Amino acid sequence: MRVRFPPSPTGALHIGNARTALYNWLLARGSGGQLVLRIEDTDRERSTPENVELIFDSLAWLGIDWDGDVTYQSANAGRHAEVVAQLLESGQAYRSTAGPEQVKAFKEANGNRGFRGEDEGEGAVRLRMPDEGATVVRDIIRGESAFENVLQDDLVIARADGTPIYHLAVVVDDHDAGITHVVRGADHYSNTPKHMRIYAAMGAEPPTYAHLPLLHGPDGKKLSKRHGAASVQDLRNSGYLREAVINYLALLGWGYDEKTTFFTIPELQELFSLERVSKNPAVFDEQKLRWINGRYVRELSNVDLTARLEEFTGRTGLGPAVAITQEKISTLEEFWPLAGSFFDGPFDDPKAREKFLEPRESREALADAQAALAELPEPWTPENVEEVLRGVSERTQRKAKAIFQPLRVALTGTTVSPGIFETVALLGRDETLARVGHALEA
Repeated sequence: MRVRFPPSPTGALHIGNARTALYNWLLARGSGGQLVLRIEDTDRERSTPENVELIFDSLAWLGIDWDGDVTYQSANAGRHAEVVAQLLESGQAYRSTAGPEQVKAFKEANGNRGFRGEDEGEGAVRLRMPDEGATVVRDIIRGESAFENVLQDDLVIARADGTPIYHLAVVVDDHDAGITHVVRGADHYSNTPKHMRIYAAMGAEPPTYAHLPLLHGPDGKKLSKRHGAASVQDLRNSGYLREAVINYLALLGWGYDEKTTFFTIPELQELFSLERVSKNPAVFDEQKLRWINGRYVRELSNVDLTARLEEFTGRTGLGPAVAITQEKISTLEEFWPLAGSFFDGPFDDPKAREKFLEPRESREALADAQAALAELPEPWTPENVEEVLRGVSERTQRKAKAIFQPLRVALTGTTVSPGIFETVALLGRDETLARVGHALEA
């Protein structure tokens, strides 16, 4: 098996394209086949080196590798022109100046049959389509479909200046690369009979086709920025783990059984098959991805998670804070709002301060907690801290929350933090008493 992933470097790598890359990679690695990476860079204005690097960076982060050197469609221009010349010489293609208006008029005058033109010796190059029979597409996912040839326009394969259009370039590139299976999005399905006619004109056998279901948002509409993350870069910047993203992307259209949700990458390589891919649109739900990611986060060792968080935040020495926040975060991005106050001092949440530090009863509760903690000898373990603070609650007949929340805001500046006992223990005696004292003075 020899498959390919041919992204256009026109921006960030879309999640749908990443899913296509993943499926091709799983097929190649699971079958002992090969994956070709081809950059379709014929749009010279948008195909910038920076956009090409975005593709490389996204694939590298996902762990998707390829076989051999990267190929560039623009480098194959000579071969594309050669095929166009051969088709013109054989009479299977011709030059025509017919534009959209002429094509429309022809179709209206001929019962909506496909446009058929005459060789004018100039203009765009069109491939002659047969009037009889049908082009049958046999798709692993979508089954078999017949496209009546008489309804297909003579296909433009090159512009008047001789530059080939997408349809011809992709067929020539796939043919020359020895691609055996073309696995791509369902939005390309209508292109397939056109591509098969080009293969036939070249005297070549077409590859096996499989068209993947499109990705929709939870509202049933095509996936876009309005649904949250729309690219691999978005997911990475939001603190998702590579393993979780791979796992979730694999499930967008494919499933091994109804019970299994979590797969290792080796398991995916072994189990993935096109026969289990649905033809129905798949729904990208970031909430489900977050849930899956949270499971992966909690299964990491403290050392591994700390290393990832230190790379993500650009900070060091996070290990102790990671230990008390791991069970509370679902993405790497969620760590700093919980733990940042340990390193940079309390956050400034005016609403929290107004609600939990300004009322007299809150300040009295905080003062009582301060006094009790000042008497607590070392070591300041979460267990010892809990015993002291619950003792304050019992002794003063206050609810625990009436003590814990003012203390939490005094120490972190916000109402959201790791467990209050773990927070106090991690800050330690001197820092805890200093922050409480500052809050009372303010």
